[in-house]
Amino acid sequence: MVQISFKTKKLGATLNDIRLLERSYGSTCGRKIARRMAVLAAASSLADVPTTPPERRHQLSGDRDEQFSVDAEHPYRLIFEVANDPMPRLADGGIDLRKVTAIKILAVKDYH
Repeated sequence: MVQISFKTKKLGATLNDIRLLERSYGSTCGRKIARRMAVLAAASSLADVPTTPPERRHQLSGDRDEQFSVDAEHPYRLIFEVANDPMPRLADGGIDLRKVTAIKILAVKDYH
C-alpha cells in the first residue's frame, strides 16, 4: 500500500472526510477525489496507479517537474510528490515508479 501524507493538516483532514470534501469541492468532485484517494492508497506502488482515465496518473513538467497528478473532476487534479527518502531512481535518473511507496499530497487544484 502507498503511504499518503499531506502538505498541511487541514488538507489531510479535508481529503480524509467525505463531508468536508463535498463541502469544499461539491458533491460530484468530492466523491471523485475520495475515489482517487482510495486508488492511491490501495496501490502497491505508484506504478500501479492507472495512467488511463479516470485516474490518468501523469508526471508534471516545467516548474512542477517531479510532481504527479491524477484527475478528479475537470479542471481539478490531485497534485502530489514522491515522499520516499531517498527518492527511488532509475539508471537514467528518472523516478522508479515501481519503488515509490510513499507520496505527499500537495494540493487539489487546476494548475493550468
